[in-house]
Amino acid sequence: MLAAAIYFPILKRRVRRQAQVQQQTEEQARRELVQSLTAATNEPMAKAKLFWASEADGSELMATTVELPLSNDPALRAKQVLNTLLAGPVDAELRTLPPDAVLLAFYILPDGTAIADFSEAMANSIPSGIQSEQLAVDSITKTLESNVPRVRRLKILIHGQEAETLAGHLDLTGTFPVSANAPAATSASAPAASGASVSPKK
Repeated sequence: MLAAAIYFPILKRRVRRQAQVQQQTEEQARRELVQSLTAATNEPMAKAKLFWASEADGSELMATTVELPLSNDPALRAKQVLNTLLAGPVDAELRTLPPDAVLLAFYILPDGTAIADFSEAMANSIPSGIQSEQLAVDSITKTLESNVPRVRRLKILIHGQEAETLAGHLDLTGTFPVSANAPAATSASAPAASGASVSPKK
């Protein structure tokens, strides 16, 4: 009992220190990302609104404003905000996308349809389940809606190929509405595994 009373406070302090070190490391990674973006472009700093999981409710999204060097070119601007979204928030528990996922390509068609091509980790590393998959897509569409008005709807590819689902549930064969003006009929909404209809949340 005496040994446990002595050991547990020490263990608790170690865990707290480890958490602080991890948070500092994540903050450093975020600063390095912003610095690398700034070094790679002469674009002025601007406020971008990104959507990660809410601290109060992990099943909902919360808007976070960050300063980034943002291009006036819609496709490049989309890449900038999505790469920052992929880098994740300072608190890793609020992440909506897999940490090892990579945006391979992004372009916008004349009708406002955006094509986002992600690495296989987007499908392989995300927790399987309609809620986590929907949250991931919602974080992408809301981030695009807030920062790239040109985008009206989103098509997601995995490693250059059309996938049936994201991680077994959310249908990726259609497109997801981004702008409020995008026709609802183009949305990908049916989770293939269950057959139930789940519309992307706005």
